Amino acid sequence: MNLAGVRHWVFDMDGTLTIAVHDFSAIKRALDIPEDDDILHHLVALPADEAAGKRAWLLEHERELAYAATPAPGARELVEELCDRGCRLGVLTRNAHELALVTLQAVGLGEYFASEDILGRDEAPPKPDPGGLLHLADRWSVEPSELVMVGDYRFDLECAKAAGARGVLVNVPVNPWPELTDLHARDCLQLREMLAGQ
Repeated sequence: MNLAGVRHWVFDMDGTLTIAVHDFSAIKRALDIPEDDDILHHLVALPADEAAGKRAWLLEHERELAYAATPAPGARELVEELCDRGCRLGVLTRNAHELALVTLQAVGLGEYFASEDILGRDEAPPKPDPGGLLHLADRWSVEPSELVMVGDYRFDLECAKAAGARGVLVNVPVNPWPELTDLHARDCLQLREMLAGQ
């Protein structure tokens, strides 16, 4: 995969630009969600009053994590390099938009992303749905195939594939989803090195 010509980059946030700290099993226990269920899909299916209380708990829990966020190895260097190259950058996260802004500020990346190019779970359907990527492609007036989606989980890769974009997996030592992955880098540092080598 040739990275040199890529000008439109979309990043997952938690575990990609930041060091992953969410304990999803603990969150599911606290919210009485079955271990095999997806948190966001489970909350959508609940009665409105029950869902509202659980969403409020989740937001406050995530707020604490956002303020304490730390950057993933190489994330700042990669984002700075892409900005220096004149690339367009976006974030597609299953987190809330307001907390994405807090998190990006906490890890020193807030200045690199326009607020309107940061899509959270209320601005786009949660990944792996491709809606967020398709929205950014439309907003940036490019074909989805011109986008690269960088993430640390299969939802990011499935989202890219469904949108017709390319999927880059980072921060996972061994790739468990090769059939979904266009490029695998052990972390953002290695991805930057790959970029510099082209």
